[in-house]
Amino acid sequence: MRSVGVEEELLLADADSGAPLAVAGAVLAAADRAQAAGEGVGEGRGHTFESELQEEQVEFATKPVTDMGELHQEIVRWRAEAARHAATAGAVVAAIATSPLAVQPSISPGHRYEWVARQFGMTAQEQLTCGCHVHVSVESDEEGVGVLDRIRPWLPLLTALSANSPFWQGEDTLYGSYRSRVWNRLPSAGPFDVFGSPARYHAEVRSMVDSGVLRDKGMLWFDARLSATYPTVEIRVADVCLDASTPVLLAGLVRALVETAAREWRAGEPPAQVSTGLLRLASWQAGRSGLDGPLLHPLSLRETSPETALEALLLHVGDALADSGDEHLVRTGVTDLLEHGNGARVQRELLRSDGDLAAVVRHCARRTTGTAEGAE
Repeated sequence: MRSVGVEEELLLADADSGAPLAVAGAVLAAADRAQAAGEGVGEGRGHTFESELQEEQVEFATKPVTDMGELHQEIVRWRAEAARHAATAGAVVAAIATSPLAVQPSISPGHRYEWVARQFGMTAQEQLTCGCHVHVSVESDEEGVGVLDRIRPWLPLLTALSANSPFWQGEDTLYGSYRSRVWNRLPSAGPFDVFGSPARYHAEVRSMVDSGVLRDKGMLWFDARLSATYPTVEIRVADVCLDASTPVLLAGLVRALVETAAREWRAGEPPAQVSTGLLRLASWQAGRSGLDGPLLHPLSLRETSPETALEALLLHVGDALADSGDEHLVRTGVTDLLEHGNGARVQRELLRSDGDLAAVVRHCARRTTGTAEGAE
């Protein structure tokens, strides 16, 4: 069974006003103090929190696991720890992918972040977005590239499922995932070509870094990539999700996608020759619609309903889901999101009922840690 790990970026916000707070340094310091005191870490593990580009966000990573129930426990645990440390700085954590309220983000200290700010200018200054990254183990670079080549048409559906960023600078963007649009302003972000071999993949990475536009291979922000640190494929298209159950659903789907693609690669089945241009359209449509409008079908690349597109995905990965024991979890989760809505729909419904973006943030902060009605 392939192992899976999840990284989540969380928004730090004022507990009352809902405005983002630049307190990541204080949150990390609180986590360091707790680790030194042996508090709350358990199992002999230190904390797993890291800074991100902006001081209004913090990131954590789960350990790699094979059981989705254990992954859910990891996510719930680290969200609660993040909230505990944020409280020492007068903040809450919210699993929402953009700030609903207006904000002027603060670049985090450090040479790498300073380089990003200089190089990418306003794109970096505005880049307060929170994503969810899923790592799935692979046996080799050969298998990993075989997987990357074969999962390309399916990735936009993960953006649609996870869409949780309808607001930007106090306005409704008319997008489900506006995070995906902001993120794709960066020069190396988005869909990628078929590579064909590890040699071609690594040659492309070297050429992109050697161009001088990127500082290092960590700035290769494809929708999916080989991890530079772990023997994994890293899928990076999802918004951070409101309920802790949704990243578990995504992880189950992503593991099944990776396993299905690996089986196709071993069987010598060629990847679909879909152009990167068409994939950009599918990615845009997924960010625009979320689950509340048309998507591009992953096989025909023509408009269809979210229900039809997602059924195609479930059929595609059905054998892998059955083999992993995740079929019920994933099918139930997808059905629930289609019926009740993803984070984008929830945020809009909250605004309609409360009429106040600050109240949206406060509710989402409670739901992030499972203390709001409807949270899981």
